[in-house]
Amino acid sequence: MTVKLVPELNVDDLERALAFYVGLAGFRIRYQRPEDRFAYVERDGAELMMEETFGPGRRWHPAPLEHPYGRGINFQIEITNVTELYTRLREADCPFVLDLEEKWYRVGDRSEGQRQFVVVDPDGYLLRFCETID
Repeated sequence: MTVKLVPELNVDDLERALAFYVGLAGFRIRYQRPEDRFAYVERDGAELMMEETFGPGRRWHPAPLEHPYGRGINFQIEITNVTELYTRLREADCPFVLDLEEKWYRVGDRSEGQRQFVVVDPDGYLLRFCETID
């Protein structure tokens, strides 16, 4: 299956970002380009690219960047066993903006439920991890 959208996140420190995404959030590194301070990660079909904001290589910044980089966006990432990940991130003292909850959303003429939480990654991106509930 071809992925149609893969966000590329600016990060201050690639090792710190990988410690969060791979070490805590359960992503795996698909490949890296250390010379460009770049990594491509994946979990349950969700894919992200990360690069150091002021590292070597090509950078496209339409305006000056300031930390936190994630202002105005949150990424919904559907995974298996969201409760397990919530517990792991909570034990690691990660900052949350929404604790684990069950929420039902209207989709057309029906409702769909999901178990979800929102955590802030080290660079300020909001990550809404979720799984479908019946």
